[in-house]
Amino acid sequence: MDRFALCRALVEAGVPAALYEIADCPGDHRAADRYFLAGRAGDWTVGVHERGVREVFEHFADEDAACRWLYDRLLAPEPAPGPEAPAGPGPGPEELQRRADEDLETALAEQRRRADEQATRESRENPAGGDGSR
Repeated sequence: MDRFALCRALVEAGVPAALYEIADCPGDHRAADRYFLAGRAGDWTVGVHERGVREVFEHFADEDAACRWLYDRLLAPEPAPGPEAPAGPGPGPEELQRRADEDLETALAEQRRRADEQATRESRENPAGGDGSR
């Protein structure tokens, strides 16, 4: 899959274009928080764009793997229904939007957790200024 096929697949699945930004693909990128896919041959990155800052989650050597990662994030499959759950039509646009919002919030929470851990490590390594002078 290349980024253009990914764009088509996301549109066909009803994923709002505001939830993702893909290099060279049209879309509505006005949402402050969104997933992104960027790169060129041999160097592809995916992650989250939040409040004007990009957090890279993964690096890929090929476009196909990066596209599949983003597709999986935006369209995580639902577990198979149990025997008592009737099989119904697929999720509608509102449900897809809700799921995408939840996935994005989960990713953003993970990003904040990582930043907090880093800040804690740095404060332990450099207590009270940490310049080593007395």
